[in-house]
Amino acid sequence: MTARRPDRTTGRFHGAFWDWCARGELRLQRCSHCHHITWPVAPVCDSCDRPDWVWDRMTGRGTVVGWNRFDQDYFGGLVPLPYDTILVELEEGQLFITDPLGFTIDEVTPGMPVKLAFVAAEDSAGPFMLPVFERA
Repeated sequence: MTARRPDRTTGRFHGAFWDWCARGELRLQRCSHCHHITWPVAPVCDSCDRPDWVWDRMTGRGTVVGWNRFDQDYFGGLVPLPYDTILVELEEGQLFITDPLGFTIDEVTPGMPVKLAFVAAEDSAGPFMLPVFERA
């Protein structure tokens, strides 16, 4: 089943991210000059200010470091209320805000290990694969 989602950011630098997700891979920009991983997607490295990117595959492993439940409708009824989000620290160190898959924030413990999964989603730009995290 495809979930209807708020519009994602698309365009010049984001297209590659969503293309990798469509292949079932979480890849983030790594600067080929200083090797810093930048997230969210950016036109230049936020460490050395160079536009020299490679798309490195992330392990897909991380830990939950924060969580939140939204009770206010920010998306005009598109997302059923309440909805949960988690903040995952990837094994590579980047922070990633996403949806929990197969659990709610009532079941979260600090440092809970999680692993990457993808769910089919759709927004006004069309279908896409949304990276989410489930219990490891």
